[in-house]
Amino acid sequence: MTGNYEGYAILPDDDPYTECYEWFWSCISMDETYPKDFLDYLQDMANMDKTIINILNKRNLLVKVLDELTATTIDQTQQHP
Repeated sequence: MTGNYEGYAILPDDDPYTECYEWFWSCISMDETYPKDFLDYLQDMANMDKTIINILNKRNLLVKVLDELTATTIDQTQQHP
């Protein structure tokens, strides 16, 4: 805090730091708190998305490797009839 409180309507007994501190904690209690089951569900969904992406990436890699192997095999058979 800067201590620049002139021009504000602060009573002589008010402590600006305490006012700010109390307002902060009272605002936190206004936030919505989601149930643990719902948060666990969201976490599971995020993990499932990551798993699906990993599976698709591995599938794409496997397809590329198989394409390369097939192309190499075709080239070798054409060279050695």
